[in-house]
Amino acid sequence: MRFVTVDSRVRLEVLDWGGVGRPVVFVGCYLTAHIYDDIAPKLIDRFHVYAVTRRGIGASDHPAAGYDPERRAADIFEVIDQLEMEKPILVGNSCGGAILHRLGADHADRIGGVMYLEAAEDPTLTMADYNLPPIDSLQLPPRGNFSPPSNCGFPEGERYQIDVWPLDPAMRKAIVEDYNVKPEYARIRVPVVAVYRTTPLEDVLNEYPPRNDQERAAVTRLYTTFGRAMLEKWEGDLRAGVPNAKIVELPRACLYMFLSNPADVIRELRALDDVLGRRSGTK
Repeated sequence: MRFVTVDSRVRLEVLDWGGVGRPVVFVGCYLTAHIYDDIAPKLIDRFHVYAVTRRGIGASDHPAAGYDPERRAADIFEVIDQLEMEKPILVGNSCGGAILHRLGADHADRIGGVMYLEAAEDPTLTMADYNLPPIDSLQLPPRGNFSPPSNCGFPEGERYQIDVWPLDPAMRKAIVEDYNVKPEYARIRVPVVAVYRTTPLEDVLNEYPPRNDQERAAVTRLYTTFGRAMLEKWEGDLRAGVPNAKIVELPRACLYMFLSNPADVIRELRALDDVLGRRSGTK
């Protein structure tokens, strides 16, 4: 663990697990760098692994300002610059993806590639933007007690961070609400991988167990309308801006898919590194 000073006076916590090969930098939303404690050691045979705790979170400084799109991206770039990383892969989870949009566009000469983990979506969209047909809730069966299996328990280090530095609601609002911007995917000039979590129809039917064919049809419409249509909108917007983006869907993954599906995330990171190696002529 070290602290890197950005923006002249703001100290950010940076975890460095070591390793060999291309740098990988994990950027989260409103959790600390310790959320990556489990997956990071599994990557050091191929990558030099870092994670950054953003300003306003955990042991990093909590200034009142500096949460705008320009500054939040500059914070991460200054860490990359000061640690002299060469062509790192940036991995953003949840609202951490907004930082990737910016750096992949503005610093393509210094960034190798970007990987979105449930992070390539447009937070400025409203329900009206999806043009979804109405759903008659009266046709749906009562909600059951089904809970899909999940393996998203936080690492011990992150649980400790939450206990010591509980998230200030004002900081959370600044990070995830006050400065939402529409992704400018067309400006990104580096290879992109976007991994999305999906919910199988089977799980929705288990959550809303139908008692007859009419209710089954209503649940299927709910799944198609909301479950797939919104996801296809996000994927379509990304493809429109980055036609060669690789899109991966992980059924039953959780928001923190590096916890629920570490093998899948590691596989896609390695594949992206192979692409970058071929582009540079080193593989």
